[in-house]
Amino acid sequence: MLLGALLLAACAARAPSPNRSVDMGIEPGKSFAPEYGAAFPAQPQEIPGGFASNAPTSVERMVIKNANLSLIVKDPAAEMNTIARMAERMGGYVVSAELYQTTTASGKEVPRASITIRVPAEKLDQALGEIKALSKEPPQSEKINSQDITAEYTDLDSRLRNLRRAEEQLQEIMDRAYSTEDVLNVYQQLTQVREQIEVIEGQMKYYRESVALSAISVDLIAEESVEPLSVAGWKPVGVARDALQALINAVQFLINATIWIVIFVLPVLLMVYGIFFLPLRALWRLLHRRRKPQTAPPSEPPSPSIQS
Repeated sequence: MLLGALLLAACAARAPSPNRSVDMGIEPGKSFAPEYGAAFPAQPQEIPGGFASNAPTSVERMVIKNANLSLIVKDPAAEMNTIARMAERMGGYVVSAELYQTTTASGKEVPRASITIRVPAEKLDQALGEIKALSKEPPQSEKINSQDITAEYTDLDSRLRNLRRAEEQLQEIMDRAYSTEDVLNVYQQLTQVREQIEVIEGQMKYYRESVALSAISVDLIAEESVEPLSVAGWKPVGVARDALQALINAVQFLINATIWIVIFVLPVLLMVYGIFFLPLRALWRLLHRRRKPQTAPPSEPPSPSIQS
């Protein structure tokens, strides 16, 4: 009897509910306006053991690496072409390149160039080494930036999968719609979902390309614009720079001393004068007046005696 009851319960659980609608079509005259996220929940992924999980699958870590360099070279135009050929040889390409003229302090025009390339990320160190070898001096500036976008890419991938499932269900519902109003409503929802899919796919493509190809921006400076003037081993530019620095230090000292005198020394002296000097001076005058003797009125001179 117990075994029979269990079999009956199992058959009842497998039997379809009489109130459940099997047809996915829309009744005529009934509008359809599903809400994304509520009408189309994310389908769980099947894992061994009969359980389901909504956790996203593990993805490879994605890191964007870019570099910036500033080099002093003999011929900026020639070195710019060399860097462009190197990028093409490594399987990359030139993003932008610019050659222009600058004026030095002496009024001389010298060339200057800037170029941005993209090379495969695994060849970034090799490309940086070849670029540095173009100059006899170490780089004036060098910076390498790294940005981990694994979390952003994983989030975009999850959103894309949910949107694609929603697109499939909306397409299936539209195929079974009866009235023109229902078709238009579903088509509007389907258009919005497809636009979101295209935006996410474009952003994911940009992330993949940025990870696969590293950007290198190089600023090429001519030697004439930074080389100091030298006469028989004597560099007047350095002497003038030292003299100018000494002048700046002297002026800075005088300005600092003036600020200290005006803001600190003078107020302190005025306070000392008002608190101590003025009362002491008044007391001194009072005591001096008390100690001063009173002067007697002048006496008449004696009359001269008459001698006989």
